[in-house]
Amino acid sequence: MKSQNYSAAFTVDQTPEEVFAAINNVRGWWSGNIQGSTNKLGDEWTYRYKDVHYSKQKIAELVPGKKVVWLVLDSYLNFIEDKSEWNGTKITFEIAKKGDKTEVRFAHLGLVPEVECYDACSNAWGGYVNSSLRTLITKGKGQPNTKEKSVGKKRTVKAKPIKKKNEKQ
Repeated sequence: MKSQNYSAAFTVDQTPEEVFAAINNVRGWWSGNIQGSTNKLGDEWTYRYKDVHYSKQKIAELVPGKKVVWLVLDSYLNFIEDKSEWNGTKITFEIAKKGDKTEVRFAHLGLVPEVECYDACSNAWGGYVNSSLRTLITKGKGQPNTKEKSVGKKRTVKAKPIKKKNEKQ
């Protein structure tokens, strides 16, 4: 019997094109520090959350309004024995029109119950995909963890200019 990859699915009222755009707006729904372009075929980008999780993805397939596939080129998960467990796995998003609705089918190919990360990673994917991504699609704003987002946030402080000694007032 073949193991079941982690998957999730949901249906929304938005068009396949709107769903596709939201999926590719990774910063809008996945917490952590994301470096690089996330919306062009062949692009490579990294995800990092503190020293807990790092992964480098390559956009392996991009079919507008239909499909997005990321190939995990490199990864580090500090909470499991095989730190590179995600290496070589694929993360897929399939988009299909179902009547007047759009169905989103997510799968992490290689994230199976036999791997150590399955419980923690499937739980995290469930939150990001079923909640944050879905909210980005339906309401225009995802729910990446705000605590994670605020780390390193620049704040602007308004101050009066300092006058030089010899400057006339």
